[in-house]
Amino acid sequence: MTHIRAMTANDLSAVSQLLGGSWRRTYSPIMGEENTARLSDEKHAPEKLAAELADDDKMSFVAERTDGSIAGYAMAAMDGQGDVMLDRLHVEPEEFGTGLAVDLLHAVLAAHAGIPSIALEVIEGNDRAIAFYRRHGFEVVERRPAAHGVGGHASLIMRRMLPMA
Repeated sequence: MTHIRAMTANDLSAVSQLLGGSWRRTYSPIMGEENTARLSDEKHAPEKLAAELADDDKMSFVAERTDGSIAGYAMAAMDGQGDVMLDRLHVEPEEFGTGLAVDLLHAVLAAHAGIPSIALEVIEGNDRAIAFYRRHGFEVVERRPAAHGVGGHASLIMRRMLPMA
């Protein structure tokens, strides 16, 4: 059993580890092991996550198991124009298919109630994530070539329109 809550500084190490494992599992076959590890280590270091946690334009959530361990993580960021990007949504493999990713997605959506839409960027080849987002109302609105994608790989921008409050 898990519950979704706002991330705190006490979660930094566990979230860093979760992201590192998730990135390596998901992106090593697409971007290569070395490139994936380097990018993940840069982007997901606890001090980088701490800076994001302190940023008022970013909201981070964790899924905490009853034993206190972290089973999932999501972060969304609002830009200067009021557009929200779901920047990260990761769950431990043993949580696949349990609804935990949906619960994290719903926490992000609820926290941004009243905005017109939410977008995300996903690397082409991450078929599991693309299928998940399609099932939950996201549609591809743009394809970014490798030069502008994550880690030098082509990516898709997906967007979901949200009901106005």
